[in-house]
Amino acid sequence: MSQSPNIAPPAARPSAASRWTVCLCVFAVAGMIGLTYASAPLYRMFCQVTGFEGTPKRVAEAPKEVLTRRVTVRFDTSVSPSLAWEFAPAQGPQTLKVGEVGLAFFHAKNLTGKPLSGTASFNVTPEKVGAYFSKIECFCFTEQRLAAGQEVDMPVQYFIDPEIEQDENMHDVKTITLSYTFYPSHPRVAVSTVPSSPN
Repeated sequence: MSQSPNIAPPAARPSAASRWTVCLCVFAVAGMIGLTYASAPLYRMFCQVTGFEGTPKRVAEAPKEVLTRRVTVRFDTSVSPSLAWEFAPAQGPQTLKVGEVGLAFFHAKNLTGKPLSGTASFNVTPEKVGAYFSKIECFCFTEQRLAAGQEVDMPVQYFIDPEIEQDENMHDVKTITLSYTFYPSHPRVAVSTVPSSPN
């Protein structure tokens, strides 16, 4: 009696549930990749809104109230070794009333014979005052592009929120240091070309 050949059963088709699971996994991986790219700007936005880790807040307008309390603001600058710029505050410390709008300038120079773009990171110390240090305008909000050998004076318009007076933890604050560090720009950051300073 002859034996029938062994025939493998047909491969089972993946069920609808299996296909749905695969789709979910693909979407999850794509979502995680997207969050990785978005995390840095989202974190920076969060810090600007909350003052977290000494990041000054970004606001649209000045407060209506100016108090008698005075605070001195110092300015500190540095440049990444990979960006051939000079960068320094154009003035010394400023003392202003809480709620009063201050205007400071920072001088930058491209030391090379080619255009260079930079973006500034920023924070204040003591870190606890970040929630009360607000900027209306700042060169640090966008990428800055300097032509070969170009020199510019870049402004910062800021104030200390009067709400600081209601925080008992802030009563010892008499001096604040505003710090900037310039880095070479990420290629996807929007460019804001800086006009040359008047002679």
